[in-house]
Amino acid sequence: MFTRNCRTALTLILALALAGCGKKKADEEIKVPVQVDAVRKGDVVQSLSYTGEIQAENEVQVFAKVPDRIERYFVDIGSRVAAGAPVAKIYAATLEQAVRQAEAGLAAAKSQEANMAAEFVRAERLYKENAMSKQQYDAVRTQSEAAAAQARQAEAGLASIRDQFEETTVKAPISGLVGERNYDEGDMANPAMPLVRIVQMERVKIVFQAAEQDLGRLAAGQEAEIRVKSYPDRVFKGRIRKVSPVLDPMTRMARVEVLAPNPGLVLKPGMFAEIEVRTGVLKNALTVPRYAAIENTSMETRGGRDIVVKKYIVFSVDSGKAVQRPIEVDYVNHENIAVRSGLRAGDTIVVSGQNNLRDGMAVAAVR
Repeated sequence: MFTRNCRTALTLILALALAGCGKKKADEEIKVPVQVDAVRKGDVVQSLSYTGEIQAENEVQVFAKVPDRIERYFVDIGSRVAAGAPVAKIYAATLEQAVRQAEAGLAAAKSQEANMAAEFVRAERLYKENAMSKQQYDAVRTQSEAAAAQARQAEAGLASIRDQFEETTVKAPISGLVGERNYDEGDMANPAMPLVRIVQMERVKIVFQAAEQDLGRLAAGQEAEIRVKSYPDRVFKGRIRKVSPVLDPMTRMARVEVLAPNPGLVLKPGMFAEIEVRTGVLKNALTVPRYAAIENTSMETRGGRDIVVKKYIVFSVDSGKAVQRPIEVDYVNHENIAVRSGLRAGDTIVVSGQNNLRDGMAVAAVR
């Protein structure tokens, strides 16, 4: 009887000891380390992002009007040229001969005009003295007028051929840099292909296409930031210059131009660029860092249409426990989220380590 009572007592003591050990382990539950910060109020910049192409502010294609051999180039790719300066010289021997022929023709016409003018003066005197009939007088007057008309025609012909001859020296219509040269000396100039392309790129325009739903937020004068892969650490500033008043009927997109200074001519026409247009600022908004939120995207049917819905959650910390909190947002940019509801200023939220959490998990918070 005594032995049985002893065994019962030992069993009870062991059970109590094991229960105590389990309680101690529960009290020492593993805590997930997380970094936390307080929810604050601040300004959230609203913007729209696009990709576009850089173009020169102004550019012209310079063509040869005379289809003949290129005798000489005065410029090369990268050359700076002034407006009116020669670009190329086209072979002009045939036109030179035509100019001399036209000059000789004009001289002959002028001589004939002078002779007929003198003859008309004499006929006029004889007619007044009744020494010439009316018929003879009219014939001389007609011949004099015809000679004057022929002289004017020869003069116009000479002016035309001189213009053609002058066009054999092709000149730059604007000042700028030679961006392209499509021929070499000795090639035959083709009126369908330009000799050179001249660009003005002290300022550049960045052209992109904006979707229909964005047009209400875009306007001339808005600030824009431009980034290119060639200079990943630089941000170039510009402003919207034009928003097309019409949309492309095929794409339902509108052309938008941003004009930006180009110091050092580092932005090259033809480059692709990322453009961020600042459209507004939410003042004194409740903000959390975007990286602190977990974003879930799903498809939902609303009004008979499938739409993409984005939902955001954050984890706050309450009494050492992680608390999952869905939030409603007013706006999201690449840095911050403007919170409409779900948080209050001063709330402590997890900003690092949230992807390893579940609702109710114990956490070790550090700031």
